[in-house]
Amino acid sequence: MKESKKQPVMMTGSQAVMESLLNEGVDLMFGYPGGAIMPVYDALYSIQDKLHHVLVRHEQGAVHAAQGYARVTGKVGVCLVTSGPGATNTVTGIADADIDSTPVVVISGQVGSSLLGSDAFQETDIVGITQPVTKWNYQITRAEEIPRAIARAFYIAKSGRPGPVLLDITKDAQFGMLEYTYEPVTSIRSYTPCPPVEPAQIEEASKLINLAKKPMALVGQGVLIAGAEKELLEFLEKTDIPAAQTLLGQSALPSDHRLSIGRLGMHGNYGPNIKTNDCDLIIALGMRFDDRVTADTKNYAIKAKIIHMDIDPAEINKIIHADAPVLGNLKDSLPMLTARVNKNDHSEWLEEFRACDRIENERLIKRELFPEKPELKVAEVVRRVSEAYNDDAIMVTDVGQHQMTAWRYFRFKRSRSVVTSGGLGTMGFGLPASIGAKLGKPDRPVCLFVGDGGFQMTIQELGTINQSKVPVKIILINNNFLGMVRQWQELFFDYRYASTELINPDFQTIARGYNIPAIKVTERKNLDKAIEKMVNSEGPFLLEVAVEKEGNVFPMVPAGASVADIRLE
Repeated sequence: MKESKKQPVMMTGSQAVMESLLNEGVDLMFGYPGGAIMPVYDALYSIQDKLHHVLVRHEQGAVHAAQGYARVTGKVGVCLVTSGPGATNTVTGIADADIDSTPVVVISGQVGSSLLGSDAFQETDIVGITQPVTKWNYQITRAEEIPRAIARAFYIAKSGRPGPVLLDITKDAQFGMLEYTYEPVTSIRSYTPCPPVEPAQIEEASKLINLAKKPMALVGQGVLIAGAEKELLEFLEKTDIPAAQTLLGQSALPSDHRLSIGRLGMHGNYGPNIKTNDCDLIIALGMRFDDRVTADTKNYAIKAKIIHMDIDPAEINKIIHADAPVLGNLKDSLPMLTARVNKNDHSEWLEEFRACDRIENERLIKRELFPEKPELKVAEVVRRVSEAYNDDAIMVTDVGQHQMTAWRYFRFKRSRSVVTSGGLGTMGFGLPASIGAKLGKPDRPVCLFVGDGGFQMTIQELGTINQSKVPVKIILINNNFLGMVRQWQELFFDYRYASTELINPDFQTIARGYNIPAIKVTERKNLDKAIEKMVNSEGPFLLEVAVEKEGNVFPMVPAGASVADIRLE
């Protein structure tokens, strides 16, 4: 007998979108419906038991939530939006994901293909708009293109150096019929997401490491993306090299590890900044030497050879010349390097960083954590929240003074515990990102630190928290100022506070309007009890803390200065 052939599965383009997402393992997505994406939402209606959709209150919130989800899980975050303003509202989040290497797939609806270019209602060239800030984007005009395009989108978004991808699907493609089959994409001609590690590059780097007397490792987000935390520890512990972390590289090392020397950059720690120009070797691991780390590049690491290990060849020699570049995935290259380097002891060099720690602690940290003045400081709030969660919560931040302070004073035991907007510095990022982070890791507490300025940029996402019952703990740092801009106006513009003071609403009433319990602290004596109440609450909670109105974040490397010119006050 002849074997009966399996009949092809006929379905609409919209159904193909949903089936393809399921085939990619997607079980959670964020979005906001509208006319041009309505057929896809209709297909979603039938599979809500398999693919959970979170209805946000603004499309920007959808992308930031997807970013938060992606950053804590390592999976691809997914958004679904309509055409025109729905699509253009995602651009900020897409740009943020692009510069911070976050894997996100945005699916937007589009007017019918016969109307393209006609200025139809809610038609916008979102492919043209997002081309500079996506890893790949594509417009689908035929139903049969959908499975292959989605498979390709997920492969590109998560492979190599991750990033955002946008698929724009015309309405007729959503309604059209196709014979559905799905094959995941595992390679694309001319696209090499992960260059092979060259043994000669490893050999050259190992020679420099074995000769170095004062080496320092700079740990970036690339370590987390590669899942190379274990490999990092093995390398550092064999070589005994002190390691500092970038903003997005934070939590790749436990905060209390003996080789962790703190944070890099403009508001980082005193030691790793001032000692940069004493190093004889810099080992950059999955970081890109952005301007907030290097400051004046002409006076950066002036005595040091540079080893730059990265998966993206575009980053090599882009900012800082690499004496020994090592291309490849850190998961592969770090073990190869560890095998070639000598076991070493840099305890005397490490002690120089500890001496810097003592200076910073005496001149700055003590007064930040244990202030004599009655006004509450952001640092003491951050540290007490961290301690209340046994230093084992996920920290999400918005952007500004509170972001830098939270980065400095929150502590971590596990990796992928930091979600913040790094390269783009997007105010409004924090609240929706915390939603995605909590839904991505429901078993871990998520603490959002947000300023009164950034909070109001996406405050409508309290509605998402309410409807989806997301138990995020929100610590609202309220100083009635756009604090970071005000700090620069104080230091560099002779106290000319132009358009930075805020007259704020009653945040407590707003939170309760969304059925979120809230409490406000204005005095130090009430802080611990309020934090305890927040920690013990089962659902979402808003803890508003009124802090000193004109507090500043130090240390600080002034713009245009050398990292060695870092100021403690």
